[in-house]
Formats: sequence, C-alpha cells, structure tokens
Amino acid sequence: MGESTGPLKKLPLDALWRANEGGRGAKKFGDFAGYDMPLEFEGLIPEHNWTRTKAGLFDVSHMGPCFFALPKGHGLVGDEAHKAVAAIIEELVPGDIQGLKPGQVRYTTLLNKDGGCLDDLMIARPAEPGAAGDLYIVVNAGTKEQDFALIAQNAGARANLVRADDRCLLALQGPSAEAVARAVISDDLGAMTFMQVKRFDAFGRLTITRSGYTGEDGYEILVRAEQATALAQALLSHPDVKPIGLGARDSLRLEAGLCLYGHELDETISPIEADLAWIIQKRRRASADFPGAARILKELADKPARKRVGIRPLDRAPAREGVEIQSGGRKIGVVTSGGFSPILSAPISMGYVETAFATPGAKVDLIIRGTPRAAEITPLPFVPHRYKKG
Repeated sequence: MGESTGPLKKLPLDALWRANEGGRGAKKFGDFAGYDMPLEFEGLIPEHNWTRTKAGLFDVSHMGPCFFALPKGHGLVGDEAHKAVAAIIEELVPGDIQGLKPGQVRYTTLLNKDGGCLDDLMIARPAEPGAAGDLYIVVNAGTKEQDFALIAQNAGARANLVRADDRCLLALQGPSAEAVARAVISDDLGAMTFMQVKRFDAFGRLTITRSGYTGEDGYEILVRAEQATALAQALLSHPDVKPIGLGARDSLRLEAGLCLYGHELDETISPIEADLAWIIQKRRRASADFPGAARILKELADKPARKRVGIRPLDRAPAREGVEIQSGGRKIGVVTSGGFSPILSAPISMGYVETAFATPGAKVDLIIRGTPRAAEITPLPFVPHRYKKG
C-alpha cells in the first residue's frame, strides 16, 4: 500500500483494531504512508456494501489535521480576523477561503508555481465566534510533512500552524451515519449539512465536519487520543456500525469518482486537468493571484490538453493504475486508479486522456497484458453521491 524507510507508525487505536472482540478485529494490516493501517476486517466487498447500506467507521488518523491561526493578541474580530488568516493561506491555494461563512468547509489544492497540485486538502472556518482568526485544515498523510512545512514557511510570523496529528481522526460514513452520530454524540449533529464544521463538548471536545471520502453522507471526527477509544467503542456499539478498512475506503472513493493524491493528482497535474475547475471560485479567477494562475486560467479558457475521466471496461477485466489507454492503436492516456465496483458488479477505472477523447461515450482500448480491451469513457461519479445538502 505504500513505501516507508523506517518502522511503521502505529495508530493511537491500533490495539482496538487488533482486538478480536465480537469477531471484529482486523484480519489484514498494511503499510500506507508509513502507517500500519487496518486494510480489511471482514473483507473488502462486505465492508464496502455495509458502508453503502448502513454505517462504516474508518480510522483515518494517518491524515494531517492542523489548526492555522493568527498570533494571540492579534486584536482582530469576526470577519476581519477571518479574512486576515484566509488571505495568508490563499497565497498557496486557488479557493476563495476569505469567502467562507462561519462553519463552512472548502475543498481545494495546494499549488506549485506551475499550477500543479502539491496536495488536495480541506480548509474550514470554525463556526464559533471565539475562533475568529483560526482555520481548521486537513491534508493528506503521504504529503503532510511537506505541506505543513510549506504552510508554516509561507506564513512566517503572520500565523501559527499547530499540528493535531497526535489526535485521532475517525470517519463515520453511510446512510445510517446521522442517526448513529445523533444517538452517540449529540442530537445537534442532525442540523449540520455537507461541508459544515462544528465543535462539540462530548468525549472531551470534538471538531466535526460533515464530509467524507466515500460519496455517502457522514462525518469526520477529530478527537483527542485519550478519548478516542471511548468514542470508537461507543460508535461501534451501535448495531448499524462496523469497522471498515483502508481497502474498502479506496473502492468506495473510486465509485464516488474522488481523486487520490499520487494517482489522480500530482505535481504535474492542474486542477483543470483533474476536472476540478469548480474549486476555483469567481473571486479567485478574477484576482488571478494564486500560484500557476497563468496556466490554470489559460486551461480554463482554452481547455487543457488532457482531462481526468471515468472509464468502464466493456468486459470483466479490471484496468488498474498504469494501464495504457489507446485509440486507433495510438496512446492517448493512462489509467490512474482502477478496480472492481461491488455496487455495479463491474470493473471501473479513472485516468487521463487527451481532451478530444474525454467525451462520455467515446470508445477506447485498454492495453491489459499486451491485449487491447474495449472500454468506454463514462461520466463521474460511477455511483451517485448522497451528501446531505442544505
């Protein structure tokens, strides 16, 4: 699942995931971004289907949560404080962070000077008035050291980055997630909608976003390590909740058509090529003051040379990362992620093709073990999202 040079880091809840209480202990662990992660409990397909029908609990504590805040005593209040801290992070991302309302979360990308993606991340403006001048940010596991260093170095003395990756981050995902969260944590969780954030005085203090990486409704819950076992056990005691491993997390996000950094996104790929133009709001397009703006705005106007697409193989052979995509015997792209969709009972893939071939319905060939296999470009997501919108 990943490469590491030293001993694997253990999750704070490692003992819980290894314990076989009620037959729920993980059966398979593996390396992902240097962490020893539970990959499977019952098996990928039953875990995947449980999340789509009930609620799955994922440990995503390998991710990089942090708080980014103006220095203490900054003297600013409300929107003025928010705009000041947001302006600093906007020097690195193309999203309109200054325009966030209290309690709103935005998905965006860290950019290099050429407009390539250094990472994708979530940035939230806390709902609480006392947290004006703070942002809650979650970056990816494999890039968090570089991300944190870049954000802190860029900010200098203007703002402080406080890492929270010594805490636990749990994701509760699926159609039963709201009922479970209301029963276990707070009834007020029902009032939250997709891409909102709020703090709750339960299990110590929780920072909760209504978001996730499965296409289902759900929450991501940041909890202090000393309270994490109690929270996880309380959630798992609900009959609709089972622990879910990293394997099903990947198959769920693939069905949902969501990017995985290092696959659909990297330092050479722009948000426009990745079909993420929607993350660049009107104000930022007009100001053109983010890294790589010249390239990105040109691609917006003229279309990029390549584009991320969904791909449906027309037989049962899955096309995985690295498979060449051809048309008329000529290479036109490459698969970046692929596997089997339990919901569609069929293979699915994502990849990049020359923009001329990116239209849904276009026929292409996937070169699997030297043999061309027929496939078709298809709209994303493969399985509809079921977020709770406002």
